[in-house]
Amino acid sequence: MKVNKFMAMRWFFAVILLAGFSSCSKKSSSNSGSKATGWKINDKKGGFQYASKFKKQETGPGLVLVEGGTFTMGKVADDPMHDWNNTPNQQHVQSFYMDETEVTNLMYMEYLDWLKRVFPPEEENYKNIYEGAIPDTLVWRDRLGYNETMTNNYLRHPSYAEYPVVGVNWIQATEFAKWRTNRVNEAILEREGYLKKDAKVTEAKADATFDTETYLAAPTKTFGGNEEVVLKGRRGSKGKATTNAKGETQEAKNVYAQRTSGLILPEYRLPTEAEWEYAAAADIGQREYNINKGQKKYPWSGGYTRSSKRQIRGDQLANFKQGKGDYGGLAGWSDDGADITNKVKSYPPNDFGLYDMAGNVAEWVADVYRPIVDDEANDFNYYRGNVYTKNKIGEDGKVELVTAETQRFDTMPNGNVVSRNFIGQIAQVPVDDKETYLRQNFDKSDHRNYRDGDKQSTRYFDFGSEGGSEAKLKDDQRMYDSPKHNVSVDSIGNMIRKYDRSNKRSTLINDDVRVYKGGSWRDRAYWLDPAQRRYFPQDMATDYIGFRCAMSRVGPKSDQKKTARNKKR
Repeated sequence: MKVNKFMAMRWFFAVILLAGFSSCSKKSSSNSGSKATGWKINDKKGGFQYASKFKKQETGPGLVLVEGGTFTMGKVADDPMHDWNNTPNQQHVQSFYMDETEVTNLMYMEYLDWLKRVFPPEEENYKNIYEGAIPDTLVWRDRLGYNETMTNNYLRHPSYAEYPVVGVNWIQATEFAKWRTNRVNEAILEREGYLKKDAKVTEAKADATFDTETYLAAPTKTFGGNEEVVLKGRRGSKGKATTNAKGETQEAKNVYAQRTSGLILPEYRLPTEAEWEYAAAADIGQREYNINKGQKKYPWSGGYTRSSKRQIRGDQLANFKQGKGDYGGLAGWSDDGADITNKVKSYPPNDFGLYDMAGNVAEWVADVYRPIVDDEANDFNYYRGNVYTKNKIGEDGKVELVTAETQRFDTMPNGNVVSRNFIGQIAQVPVDDKETYLRQNFDKSDHRNYRDGDKQSTRYFDFGSEGGSEAKLKDDQRMYDSPKHNVSVDSIGNMIRKYDRSNKRSTLINDDVRVYKGGSWRDRAYWLDPAQRRYFPQDMATDYIGFRCAMSRVGPKSDQKKTARNKKR
């Protein structure tokens, strides 16, 4: 009996000891640090710092998530125009974010206000920056129509605050997206304690502004190198800088916010044509319209433009031209509620939660236009328009920033001078053979005319000629021999216009025409089909083209939890 008790006691202590070893082993495992080296990560005493508790990308202001997938791009129900530029092809789009609505007048005026405060137009060095960003309000005029009310009021009057901005060319839209990127990331870093509170209002001036890429590459040069504005986060405080009892920022050993912090959002930009069409079609809610059976004719279900729901039966589901001289139906009857544009969110959203993906205004997308979508070359995140650049590095080995002397301006056909970069941004130069040598995925900086408009695409190109692929093409041997107009301004501000009067031109297509998608208040229902595509010069604007922004998704395809079959068994 005593032996049994003694054995039981031994077993009891053995179990306790084993449990202790087990718990110690687990504790040691949880604090073991790097799986590669064993060094501790995020150690307060030093070492590699990483956002190990990062969960998911923050959704930027105004955006909704569009889960990616495969779809049939270019499939239209009707083609009475015989454009033959939307041949069906299967594409896959990664998940991304897109603006819930088109960019409104109010949103764009916030941009104009910032430019006017930071770059005062009364100063000679900055006089063109604000003026060049203003939408062309004269697009409303018509030789045989009275539209001066819109010319004078549409952009700024509060009655039109939530209406989509128009009169914006493609270049202005892309510059707005860059500005928006910087303001959003600036607000995030201020919220997290990496920037002085309210610096974006009180400290911003022409030679001291926030730029996302400058902050990531050379944070000490942000806000003109003002260390009182650009702060360092302290380890152990979740990235936030700490202050002492006097309210002064304490000296911190931590580096500035980096990409590894997970705080910096990807850039706002124009959506690609594939992204826009995929988001507009919104096949996610209509499984019967799958890849094998085609897709919806409009962003909503059914083949008609009127609602079949009992409460709103007969109401138009978009703002478009219903017939010759009919922009809104009879007063109080069969009316879409608008004659020109309409307030955003006036019509039901599609299955992705996006408003006005058909009607109201057509929208710029990022792509350079070509009559075909080259799915033989790529069927994943298709986009034509890549121009690769890199940061300009000075003789001291550091990045060079744009200054008042190196700021770049372009003159538009209407005479407006548009800024293409701003003081404080990192200067960009084309990639060269250091990046392209022996690469198979790209071989030069500008790929806008890749496989469709480059030298290999023309029947005049002679692979066997002296000089091989470097043989120069004559001007009249270009595949897309569009007119070559040139507009510039001389040193005293006079316009210099060189108009191409050649009678040998056979097309308007070149590397500076961009795709725009979706119908508008001026268009018939035919153009409401998401697969329809048109093009317009990137430096010109109209009263029926607006835009919305997109942002790439980093990380997993969706926020949905793993299904049972994906879980470890």
